[in-house]
Amino acid sequence: MSGEVGVAIIGCGAIGRKRAQALGGARLVTCADIARERAEQLAAMHPGCKSTADWKEAVRDPAVSIVIVATLHDTLAEVARGAIAAGKHVLVEKPAARRAAELAGLAEAAAAGGKLVRVGFNHRYHRALQKAHQLVTSGALGPLMFIRARYGHGGRSGYDREWRADPARSGGGELIDQGPHLIDLARWFLGDFAEIDGFAATYFWDMPVDDNGFLLLKTAERKVAFLHASCTEWKNMFSFEIYGRDGKLDVNGLGGSYGTERLTYYKMLPEMGPPETTIWEYPMADNSWETEFGEFLQDIRLQRQPAAGLRDAIEALKIIEKIYKVSGHDHDA
Repeated sequence: MSGEVGVAIIGCGAIGRKRAQALGGARLVTCADIARERAEQLAAMHPGCKSTADWKEAVRDPAVSIVIVATLHDTLAEVARGAIAAGKHVLVEKPAARRAAELAGLAEAAAAGGKLVRVGFNHRYHRALQKAHQLVTSGALGPLMFIRARYGHGGRSGYDREWRADPARSGGGELIDQGPHLIDLARWFLGDFAEIDGFAATYFWDMPVDDNGFLLLKTAERKVAFLHASCTEWKNMFSFEIYGRDGKLDVNGLGGSYGTERLTYYKMLPEMGPPETTIWEYPMADNSWETEFGEFLQDIRLQRQPAAGLRDAIEALKIIEKIYKVSGHDHDA
C-alpha cells in the first residue's frame, strides 16, 4: 500500500478532525457532513480534498479506499454498512452503533466483499496502556485477578441539552459514551465476560439518559472488572488498575485535561511489604490516533483482521444494553 491510499471522513466534528490529522501516509480525498460548512472547513485544510453534505456520494468516490465514520451514534452503523456495500474498508468510531442489533450482518458483508472493519477503540493505543498490555502479556503480574477502572468528566453548561442527552441520537448516556472504552480495555486484558451486573443512573443532569454507569463484570474464571463511567466527575479523570498475583499496574491520566499519562508498576517482592516500584511517564502529545490508524493500514496491507473489530463493539454493546434494561434505561433506539 503506497502513500496514495485515499480516505473519506464522514462526520467532520471534533473526532473527524482528529482523524484527519492522523492518517499517516494516507491522503484525505473527500469529507462529508450534514453541516456542509464543517465539511468545507476540514477539506480546506487538505489540498485537493473535496467536500459534500451527502455521505453516500463520499463513500462511492472511486479514489477512496478507506472510510472513517465519525458521525453521531445514530448513523454510525448505517454509514459503515453503506461504505462496505460500496467496496471500502471501514474504521467506525466506538460505540459503532446504538444497539448491537444495528451491527447484525455487517461482519459477514465485509468478509464477503474482502473488506476489513476496525472499530475506533483508540484508548488501546495510548502509550501507557500499550506498555501495560506488554507487561501483562509477558507474565510480569502473574495470573490476573481483577481490574478496577474509572473514567469520567464533569460535562459543561448545557450538557443536558446536547445530542448525547437525546437517546434517539445517542442510544444512551455516559455508559454508552465513555463506558465502551472501559469495557473494551477490560476485555482486552481479561477476555470475555460471562456474568454482567451493574446499574445506570441519572443523579445530576436533567436528561432522560444516564450520567453514571456502574459495572461488575466476571469472566468464566471469575476474574472481575469493576468499572465506573461518570459525567459527574467534575475534574476529568482516567484510572485503570490491573491486579495480578505478583503485582499491580496503575494507568492514570490520558494527557490534556485528564492529566499526564502515567504507568506505575508495583512488583510484589518475595517478602511482600513495600513493592518494587517503576514509573513511566508520557508527557508528550497523545499519538493513539496515529498508532491506531497506522495499524489499520497494516491490517489492510496484510489482509489481517483488526485487533479491535466488530465483535468487540458488539460485546461492549450487549453489556451496556443489559445494564440499561435492568436499570430502566432501555430506550428504544
